[in-house]
Amino acid sequence: MKKREKIMEYVFLLAAVISIVAVALICIFLFANGIPAMKKIGFAEFLTGTKWKPGNNKFGIFPMILGSIYVTGGALIIGVPVGVLTSIFMARFCPEGLYKLLKPVVNLLAGIPSIVYGFFGLVVLVPFIREHFKNSNGQSILCASILLGIMILPTIISVSETSLDSVREELREASLALGATPIQTIFKVIIPAARSGIVTGVILGIGRAIGETMAIIMVCGNVANMPNLFKSVRFLTTGIASEMSYAGGLHREVLFSIGLVLFIFIMVINIVINRMFKKQKNDE
Repeated sequence: MKKREKIMEYVFLLAAVISIVAVALICIFLFANGIPAMKKIGFAEFLTGTKWKPGNNKFGIFPMILGSIYVTGGALIIGVPVGVLTSIFMARFCPEGLYKLLKPVVNLLAGIPSIVYGFFGLVVLVPFIREHFKNSNGQSILCASILLGIMILPTIISVSETSLDSVREELREASLALGATPIQTIFKVIIPAARSGIVTGVILGIGRAIGETMAIIMVCGNVANMPNLFKSVRFLTTGIASEMSYAGGLHREVLFSIGLVLFIFIMVINIVINRMFKKQKNDE
């Protein structure tokens, strides 16, 4: 038995080492391929330039950075409240019969391919926005934000519901015994106790939103404009996907630089959210 446990310890250690090495290799690859192009163009020109014209050697990605931030922010504004409230309903208020129907639906939403979401956005959301907002052709930040908000719902709901379910029943009973209403108990006791899992769900949702490509490329217009709620925009990811197939020379190197910026962008967001969460937890 001890020998078997020792073998499993080495297996777990090997799996951990492989994971760390994989992340390290990705970092090395991105920095090795991304930094040289930034140096050729100039870091300031690359990050703050507003013109993207590869044919004229103009590689400013500032509109793409802002576009990614705006659309991701819009998706979170839509997806986080709906996702968290849905998870609360499923974990604490949902009748058993309805839960048996609702849970598979959420799981199904998580398994739908991105291209299907993109097709839905193209044939439903884009015409709707075009019809109701006359100054827009439909493919815009608003459309991309709504679609991404729908796409991140399954992740936020599933992770948040699991976290809410793991809260000890004694906490709820104690709160009710002290005279709190069920709603007060949810928002004052259950959610703070499950906050770690909810924050994790939000972080995973952010990762899904920032990293999305195929669905967004179908509804955002894929034009490197400065952000406007009702106009076309280009994501960092869509910029890479739409041009990698034919790019060459400096143009191709710049696309690797965009990948590096995206990688750093996601890493910074994760660090900031985790630091905020830990600081708030320590203050309490």
